[in-house]
Amino acid sequence: MNLLLDTVTFLWWVTDDPALSGPAGEAIRDPARKVYLSAVSAWEISVKYGLGKLPLPEDPATLVPRLRVDSGIQELGLTEAAVFRILKLPALHRDPFDRMLICQAIEHCLTLVTPDEAVRQYPIRTLW
Repeated sequence: MNLLLDTVTFLWWVTDDPALSGPAGEAIRDPARKVYLSAVSAWEISVKYGLGKLPLPEDPATLVPRLRVDSGIQELGLTEAAVFRILKLPALHRDPFDRMLICQAIEHCLTLVTPDEAVRQYPIRTLW
């Protein structure tokens, strides 16, 4: 089972936040799994940083790739095939960033690591 971290999961992972669940932390640490961070999360972090809603010690364009690489997390780009999956998603959740992560998890057969109960309503593999 390979993993796609949602944005808050990534932030909690790289800051060693105790809000990260034990099962999520164990799965991310498991060397047998590939762990991904989506370009969608980089976008979300950048938007929130730009709006002043997410304080960071430095610009996310420098910080996020460094933290991702230092954590052994791979980058996941956004493909057309993943984007077009949005047309088939039920309207269970309104957050556009989360909806794109759901589409990517489906397209790439990844387990989405998320504390978001609304996201876990979708017919995808999730872990928390």
